[in-house]
Amino acid sequence: MPKKITGSFLLDILTYLSTFITVFVLALIVFFLVREGAELMRPSLLTSDYFEQKYIASLPADFDYYEGTIRDARDDEFVADNYGLIVEESIDKAGTPVIRVVDIADDSPLLNLRNENPAEQGETLRLEVGMVINRVAYENTGSSLRSRGAEAMVETMNNPDNVIRQIDFGIEGGGIRGSIIATLYMIVMTLIIALPVGILSALYFNEFAPKNKFTDLLRSFIEVLTGVPSIIYGLLGIAVFVPITTSLLPTNRSNLVAAAMTLAVILLPVIIRTTEESLKTVPNSHRFASLALGANKTQTTFRVVLPQAFSGILTATFLGIGRVIGESAALIFVLGTAIKDQVRILEPATSLAVHIFTVMSNEPANVELAAAIGLIILLIVLTLNLSIKLAVYVLDRRKRRA
Repeated sequence: MPKKITGSFLLDILTYLSTFITVFVLALIVFFLVREGAELMRPSLLTSDYFEQKYIASLPADFDYYEGTIRDARDDEFVADNYGLIVEESIDKAGTPVIRVVDIADDSPLLNLRNENPAEQGETLRLEVGMVINRVAYENTGSSLRSRGAEAMVETMNNPDNVIRQIDFGIEGGGIRGSIIATLYMIVMTLIIALPVGILSALYFNEFAPKNKFTDLLRSFIEVLTGVPSIIYGLLGIAVFVPITTSLLPTNRSNLVAAAMTLAVILLPVIIRTTEESLKTVPNSHRFASLALGANKTQTTFRVVLPQAFSGILTATFLGIGRVIGESAALIFVLGTAIKDQVRILEPATSLAVHIFTVMSNEPANVELAAAIGLIILLIVLTLNLSIKLAVYVLDRRKRRA
């Protein structure tokens, strides 16, 4: 067999082998995420808060026990006959075991509770379907705790000698709404900072900069920045951008603006290199034609060259969004790992990637929620990649028609 054919055959084998390994590893990752996180993939995961909204209430002194009949319970449900209540053992969106209300009678005494929160004392509260019960305290015996299970709680409630003194309940948590909002804020602010700087830098290098050792050195620095670990950018953010924002903005701590500035520095090498490569694909004949018609260098660059490189700029934008969504190390340094439900630009918050780090750092680690968030990130990245291909295809088709 000739050497050229043998070499080509070996290269083909290596190509197929590396492709198979890549696809196999990706399939394993997707399989793990689906297996662990698919159960939590519900719309409520995206729209609800991470922390449970808790209430502490008591029954009125003149309350009456429920005397009606309530529907029969299924095998996994438990009935508190005295209160017209049916509960079940379940898990919340974070994968934590909870006791959830699945049905409650229209005239149950638990629909007329007194708020025991000092700031809202005296207000009326209702125990509603979908809420979770954490603790039931009694006048003459110990409390029924969520950790002991729904059956034990209902059994104690059904004892006529036990009078409820206080009941702790709430709207279940485990959602990632706050992290989604924080991620969107950082995407928008990062692109606002990085895109103009990156595109203008690429225009300077490709269209205006002289071809000398200095510009070659600058390009080398940009390529070096591409390989710098994210944690180094995190040190830059906490040492430089956080002090800058605290001195210029009405805040005295780390904030999303500092995080966006840090992410912008991370994205700049990608945007500059991608945009510059796109500018190089524009034929020089188009530049010369524009100059021959009387346009100056600036007009040619912004009216002729830049529009033709738009597909590359769009690609750089989508790549930047994907990098922001998946970044964690730098943001851990700049923003910390505390999950926030109420997101404000001048305060710290967690992105989706940092949310995964936080829930996996807890004891015990919440693998299910981390897998569900990872699955969401993968779906977003997949959507971005398909959007890039579709947008570039549409733009190229329009160019060919023109």
